[in-house]
Amino acid sequence: MTTQSAQSDPIDPQKVYEERRERNLADQKELEATDGRFAAARGFVFLVALVLGWYSLFDGSLSPAWLFAPAGTFVVLIIAHSRSIKRLQRKKRAVACYEQGLNRLDDRWQGQGVTGQRYRDPDHPCSSDLDLFGEASLFELVCGARTRLGEDTLASWFSTGTDAKSVLQRQKSIAELRENIDFHESLALLDADVHDDLDQNQLQQWVAAAARPVSLWRRVSACVLGLLAVLSIVAWGAGYGLSPLLIVVLLEIIFFATMLKEIRQNVSEADAAGSGLAILSQVLELIEQQRFSTPLLSHLSGTLQTEGHPPSWQILRIRNMIQTLNNCLQNQFFGPIAFLLGVPVHAVHRIEIWRETIGPHIPEWLDAVGQIEALSSLARYSFEHPDDPFPEVIDESQGPVYLAEELGHPLIETSKCIRNEIRIDSQQRLIMISGSNMSGKSTLLRTVGINAVLALCGAPVRARSLRISPFVVGTAMRVNDSLQHGASLFYSVISRIKSLVERSGQSPPLLFLLDEILQGTNSHDRRVGAEGIIRQLVDSNAVGFVTTHDLALTDIVDSFDGLATNIHFEDHLINGTMYFDYRIRSGVVQKSNALELMRMIGLNVGEDNSVGENKSSP
Repeated sequence: MTTQSAQSDPIDPQKVYEERRERNLADQKELEATDGRFAAARGFVFLVALVLGWYSLFDGSLSPAWLFAPAGTFVVLIIAHSRSIKRLQRKKRAVACYEQGLNRLDDRWQGQGVTGQRYRDPDHPCSSDLDLFGEASLFELVCGARTRLGEDTLASWFSTGTDAKSVLQRQKSIAELRENIDFHESLALLDADVHDDLDQNQLQQWVAAAARPVSLWRRVSACVLGLLAVLSIVAWGAGYGLSPLLIVVLLEIIFFATMLKEIRQNVSEADAAGSGLAILSQVLELIEQQRFSTPLLSHLSGTLQTEGHPPSWQILRIRNMIQTLNNCLQNQFFGPIAFLLGVPVHAVHRIEIWRETIGPHIPEWLDAVGQIEALSSLARYSFEHPDDPFPEVIDESQGPVYLAEELGHPLIETSKCIRNEIRIDSQQRLIMISGSNMSGKSTLLRTVGINAVLALCGAPVRARSLRISPFVVGTAMRVNDSLQHGASLFYSVISRIKSLVERSGQSPPLLFLLDEILQGTNSHDRRVGAEGIIRQLVDSNAVGFVTTHDLALTDIVDSFDGLATNIHFEDHLINGTMYFDYRIRSGVVQKSNALELMRMIGLNVGEDNSVGENKSSP
């Protein structure tokens, strides 16, 4: 069983980010001034070189040796300027990094992070309804990974919960990483390219296939032909003509023709495997420099401790080998030389030997990177939300529990977030929520669901406290009809509910969140159908929440022998304006605001249910 842990004397993230932004901004301005001085110095040296060149090459009054001084100085300036530019670019990235961090603290983060759109799955039991992925999603708020591995791992943790023991291990690791700001900064400022086309998972798929080293006779043949090519070039230079070289070239064409298909296949496979290796090598090197103390992080770091060269070196090495192979076939300057020397044969062989010897270690290396990046993302989120505690996750054997104090939605601005108390367990398995339009029913369901996702992936939650057991969260909220599949709204609703009913009864238990259950059918069928569905879920050890506008459905609670309860939200119409406090109250709502809302937007609605009637018409 995990124990709830609160952050003691947390560091103020606002202050930390502002201080670091200002420090990097000051360094940026200083480096910009240095950049200007370098540019001026290079220009001055260039002008000096022109003057000396005139007097030495045209006027003849100076020795050409005078040109070595400005030339050497110019080269030194170029090298120093290049290093200064790299430092300047890093400072600019640092300023942008902390500005984005401050935007997250100010609830202005939407559109600035990785959306995780690729992970949206309409068949997932809850991800679409809870805004786990996509624009302005939980993934965009939390994710700070630099590789596809970290993104995949974090998305997997959001999509699939884990057991209480694993949650506790992640909580400890997140607590260790939480205030390691230097690590988060170094990870964010790595300068390798990162975009959606780079996928390090392809490396794992590549090493899973059997290696195909080049046969010995082909390697020996390539060496012999390469040596003959060198000798024939020397002979040509010595005046023996082109015939020896042309003969060798012909032999090499015949030789390479016998393995051209194999080389092309190796190039294609290696190119795919080489996707994103630059950033992977940098992330590995950064992780290798860390020393961790918590069990999970120590274990993950330990998988990267190998004899000989570290994983980051090995990944950089295979990247360079793949680049060399590509240059052999694509570089117009290096390609002919590589052809004459037989380099493609040796490049393919080296790559295949690497796949054979290093390949078996790749899966655990990539898994370690993915998990550490996911933990780092959650740690950064924890640091930026110091008031959000870790939940207490109890073992599944103790029965279903969701007990929250001051529970709020993490994607709603802090100043606008209204918090409520929630209790559901073996003694109260169903909560029926009634209330008027826009009063907060759907938001409550999403609040319950998204905090369960956070809790069961090891993250802090938006609450004063939360005690929770492992669940599978299942929702039926944003269900739409489908013209493409010829499915009506009602059919889509019951199909989604059917999948939840089929999931109930398994381990861990289902936490169901049903919004406006069985919308799209008549009141009688809704009443009978809803009671049957809810009873199947509850009898299968599932627990959950149901919202409804149909007050007749609230009577279902009476048939559950104390295992269910009614709560509601209210609204208040004051001087023609609708007000909501989004506070939970016991019992069934006593009024509706539908007619008031229709009148407020200009629809003529009377007690006789007439709509749009023009009273002044004859």
